[in-house]
Amino acid sequence: MLALLLIYCNQIVPVSALVEELWGNRPPASARTTLQTYILTLRKLLQAAQPSAGELLVTAGPGYMLRIPDAAFDLHRFTRLAKQGREAISRGDDAAGVVFLSQALELYRGQVLADVDTGQRVTAHVTRLEELRLTTLELRIDAEMRLGRHQELLDALAALTAHHRFHENLHAQYMRALWRSGRRSCALDAYQRLRRSLAEELGMEPAWFLQQLQCAILSSAAPQQQKLPGGVPYERAG
Repeated sequence: MLALLLIYCNQIVPVSALVEELWGNRPPASARTTLQTYILTLRKLLQAAQPSAGELLVTAGPGYMLRIPDAAFDLHRFTRLAKQGREAISRGDDAAGVVFLSQALELYRGQVLADVDTGQRVTAHVTRLEELRLTTLELRIDAEMRLGRHQELLDALAALTAHHRFHENLHAQYMRALWRSGRRSCALDAYQRLRRSLAEELGMEPAWFLQQLQCAILSSAAPQQQKLPGGVPYERAG
């Protein structure tokens, strides 16, 4: 319940949404009464933790609202720093962009809500936040590679591609980092491993931009900087 209220802090969370999160599609007959008990308990805990903060959890319209200043909430800080990083990169200032994006990513100290038994709504939000973190990380990696930090990125990219086995853009970044670090054969091996995994487990071939990157590495052509839909950069033969 607290997780859902935090996700929608400073917004009204309807009672129906809280009931659904706690009990799914089969709430007990006493669900609303039990929910009121949970709310009362949570209010007491919040008041004991922050006695000078006033009432943090308020009844509002058809539900409840948790009032927290934006500056005190990591998600808002992450959003602000990530935006500053994107804006810096769009201006061509990759170094500043890397600093802002790194500060944003440092706010992640493990899996989101790892200790919460999540329902449908919270699970969907956790998935969205994990995707947001990964997209931000990819953007930072691209900026770092434009700054020539290919060698420094190899360990991190090796771990990322091992964890995200079918994430094609991460594999493209890993291949580029290996190639630019003078490890051409390793870059081609990374492509072949991904190709085998996609074929054997999903019945797919690598995306066209990966195939073009492989051709560029094979021919040792100087790649051009291009972008995928959504602004994700990759490199292809000229």
